[in-house]
Amino acid sequence: MSALRELVSFGMIGIVSNAALYLVYLVMTGLGVGAKTAMTAVFALGVLGTYLFNRRLTFRHEGAVGPTAARYAGVYLLAYVANVAALALLVDRGGLPHQFVMLGLIVATAVLVFALQKFWVFAAKPAAVWPR
Repeated sequence: MSALRELVSFGMIGIVSNAALYLVYLVMTGLGVGAKTAMTAVFALGVLGTYLFNRRLTFRHEGAVGPTAARYAGVYLLAYVANVAALALLVDRGGLPHQFVMLGLIVATAVLVFALQKFWVFAAKPAAVWPR
């Protein structure tokens, strides 16, 4: 598979889903929902919504759903924890506007998630997490 095609597909799915989810985030925070609570809700929606698209369209993975779904969830759990920590550090402690911090986190997370999906989640032979 062409890495460029995968990157373009991942980017298109990511742009559409993240734009929609960012609008949901802004609406939620505008209605008084806390930034971390809103981020948690949109993150969960994003994980559920993008797994099937990326599995089929981006990486064209034909393997078992269970192992890839578990790895996919693990990648997003890591990304979620990093996002919550960044919001706590940069918004709660640093006083930066949550809207801009969240926008930056979307971009940074996308780069990390693409690499992990390509080389671990949907790889033909994923690398072992722990050496044997």
